[in-house]
Amino acid sequence: MTSAALAIIPIAGLPEIAPGSDLAALIAEHAELQPGDVVVVTQKIVSKAEGRIALVDEDDALAKRRLVESEAVRVLRRRGDLVVTETRHGYVCANSGVDLSNVESGKAVLLPVDPDRSARRIRDGLWALTGMEVAVVVSDTFGRAWRRGVVDVAIGCAGIRGIVDLRGTRDALGRELVATEMCVVDEIASAAELVMGKASSIPAAVVRGVDPGVLGDGSVLGEVVRPYAEDLFR
Repeated sequence: MTSAALAIIPIAGLPEIAPGSDLAALIAEHAELQPGDVVVVTQKIVSKAEGRIALVDEDDALAKRRLVESEAVRVLRRRGDLVVTETRHGYVCANSGVDLSNVESGKAVLLPVDPDRSARRIRDGLWALTGMEVAVVVSDTFGRAWRRGVVDVAIGCAGIRGIVDLRGTRDALGRELVATEMCVVDEIASAAELVMGKASSIPAAVVRGVDPGVLGDGSVLGEVVRPYAEDLFR
């Protein structure tokens, strides 16, 4: 799994997204796509387009807590205002992914119901509009249990494999790899965030030059989310 070079291109000029917005049409209008491109779209605009918006009083801590817990299947940890939960998708994240940033006062953005399906819908729309066979990754910002800082990861994908399994292949010295599985969609999501930022109003980007070998059927929920029985920490 190698690429000679990657280009990460921000998709600028997208308007404010509202429920019912056609993301595929907007991306097609503002980006010059090429076959094999990976289009990375932030969860925020996907959720807005799908109407995943809830009313909440920002000054009412109890109301915010109820909203977070309504989006969770279990609460794993609490510390002050921070709640680490498991969502219906199987994600373990802060506050069930409920986000009050970059949204009108009194509203919160919730995670998409099925982010893989959201990615497929955008990909199908781009194919219909442009004839370009591209992949789509829906990204969101997650913290990490053993490291400070946050990074963007994939919560949905289409047209790209979630995991590239290198077990059974050889390293540079000829040793067989026995445990290496690369989460290529997380790597792409994190790379794209470098040109999108958190306050730049650029909610989508194109990653160009990805190894064609990683393209194909894929699913974050099916491949990347670790099943409960395999998780040593839940």
